[in-house]
Amino acid sequence: MNKTFRIAPSILSANFATLGQEIKDVIASGTDIVHFDVMDNHYVPNLTIGPLVCEAIRPLTDAIIDVHLMVKPVDRIIPDFAKAGADIITFHPEGTEHIDRSLSLVRDLGCKSGLVFNPATPLDYLDYVMDKIDMVLLMSVNPGFGGQKFIPEMLKKLTEARKKIDAYTEKSGREIWLEIDGGVNPENIADIARAGADTFVAGSAIFKNSNDADPNRYDSIVKSLRDSLAAA
Repeated sequence: MNKTFRIAPSILSANFATLGQEIKDVIASGTDIVHFDVMDNHYVPNLTIGPLVCEAIRPLTDAIIDVHLMVKPVDRIIPDFAKAGADIITFHPEGTEHIDRSLSLVRDLGCKSGLVFNPATPLDYLDYVMDKIDMVLLMSVNPGFGGQKFIPEMLKKLTEARKKIDAYTEKSGREIWLEIDGGVNPENIADIARAGADTFVAGSAIFKNSNDADPNRYDSIVKSLRDSLAAA
């Protein structure tokens, strides 16, 4: 079976002085999704960007905007990102007292919904809400900062998540994406794909040349990621 692989550059690693152009250039290089990391200095020890930035970049691209909420509580901020143009909104189980309700809120606002699992967070939460999930995101680093190394033990967790998703899809006929975030690069992306991921967040691996004025500067790294995926 030919699987569709999606590459999602994380703009957390982009050059924020020229963010709009960064997004245009990286999508033009052959990536699929704009991954938008939101941190609140409460759930994670870092503070990043909010709905105003999402609203500003929405007119610049037709690409999917995938908003990853590392915030607690999540319910207050979900409507703001839906209004700002997010297509997918994912959050951590620890960010809400009522996972089912928060997932329903995302969907009621017209977005696709998903749950995010830290390396030590069990996948058991999925068993009760698969009908309300469009994406499962596994963190392969501990969230809060870009540029961290991939945790190898996450390959096993990916395989477990893939089995859960495949079993649900077989029963329901409904597709759920399996995304991985943290330390993804051309050297490990094939192994990550073989373990079951179909959507790959890459930040520093892509944007490390972000100060270069060449609009085609991302073509070679994206091609390298695609070539590695083709070998999977």
